[in-house]
Amino acid sequence: MTTAQENTATDTHGVTLSDAAASKAKALLDQEGRDDMHLRIAVQPGGCAGLRYQLFFDDRTLDGDLFRDFGGLKVAVDRMSAPYVEGATIDFVDSIEKQGFTIDNPNAGGSCACGDSFH
Repeated sequence: MTTAQENTATDTHGVTLSDAAASKAKALLDQEGRDDMHLRIAVQPGGCAGLRYQLFFDDRTLDGDLFRDFGGLKVAVDRMSAPYVEGATIDFVDSIEKQGFTIDNPNAGGSCACGDSFH
């Protein structure tokens, strides 16, 4: 799997986006005509395994946010979530069986059967 071109001057969190994920996220923002938003990756308590990923577009910058740029797409991770997603790779899958963003996280000890949460 290839990864989107990264700006090493802003490498402040350890999440990587594949080319497909970065392209899809940028296309979604372009479709909405929004150039003032970034992709936010967060981890919140919840789900049957204890923690749940959140991926959403955000126009806010929180105190302590860590940013990384992927070919013009800014990706934010808050400081509390950063240790949980360090080394994670986000991809976008578009196949007949599944369509959507996927997260390969080496920090996840396990996940629930539905795949929505991890521990």
